[in-house]
Amino acid sequence: MGKKFRLPILIVIGMLLTASLGACGAQTATSATSSLSGTIAISGADALYPLMQRWAGEFSKVNPGVTFDISAGGAGKGMTDTLSGAVDIGMISRAITKDEEAKGAYWVSVTRDAVFPDINSKNPVLQDLLAKGVTQEEFVGIFITGTIKTWGQLVGRPEVTDEIHVYTRSDASGAAAVWASYLGKVQENLLGIGLAGDPGILDALGKDPLGIGFNNLSYVFDLTTGKPIANITLVPVDSNGNGKADTGEVIDSLVKAGEAVAQSVYPSPPARLEYLATKGKPSGLVQAFIHWILTDGQKFVTETGYLQLSGDQLNASLQKIQ
Repeated sequence: MGKKFRLPILIVIGMLLTASLGACGAQTATSATSSLSGTIAISGADALYPLMQRWAGEFSKVNPGVTFDISAGGAGKGMTDTLSGAVDIGMISRAITKDEEAKGAYWVSVTRDAVFPDINSKNPVLQDLLAKGVTQEEFVGIFITGTIKTWGQLVGRPEVTDEIHVYTRSDASGAAAVWASYLGKVQENLLGIGLAGDPGILDALGKDPLGIGFNNLSYVFDLTTGKPIANITLVPVDSNGNGKADTGEVIDSLVKAGEAVAQSVYPSPPARLEYLATKGKPSGLVQAFIHWILTDGQKFVTETGYLQLSGDQLNASLQKIQ
């Protein structure tokens, strides 16, 4: 199984489900699963790993006979393990392809989050970036074409000649796929030094004032402060292309990140849905667990740093596993 990471416990304000959806199946899910037993093996996206750890822990409290084997390692690994039968559930943080569906992948969406561009807080042009933001076209110049090579070039200060150090993911990553999709490409087109997982990029950025990378929402914020983790600043995305970072585009807290995604101020992609995949329609213990995630388990989504699905999205997922 893939490398296991420490669970970051986060709190964010998300969109609330309607009262009717919140109540739907809550008691029946608990009573229906109270005598379950067995082990559920899960692998895949770093983006879903923290929330899956929380879900598994809470589900086991209600069902002490159920144990979990959970590992991260990237969305690509999760899909490969699922289709090969190595695990029961794959955590997938990018769209499931038609080819994967043809091979038996059966999926439901379970939460929402986003991928954010980030830099070291000691970046030489930090204040310029916070004032102007970075456009999609400029990100293309950094991550795809390589035509923007220095921090001074990016912010219009030619006297600043510090080179931009680009970091990307080395594993088959949903975060990288979603970030590349925002730039009109696929993961293989991303330039930069390849590193494994969110922790790999965050560690590199924390040590490199000239670095830029991207990370999942659930990894970049600290519970105690509600701010990005030490030495990390999120780069404002100038979504409307007006040449400045508007109030909603400057994301310096977990709450603001959640609001920007929920209110579509932050573009989609790199905001995205998160999925669970099984080989064929789930049944038995796996079906019961996924049903619990979509009912009782939704109360833990925002507590762990994610955003709840809309009512329509939640209903669609529930209908798929009936």
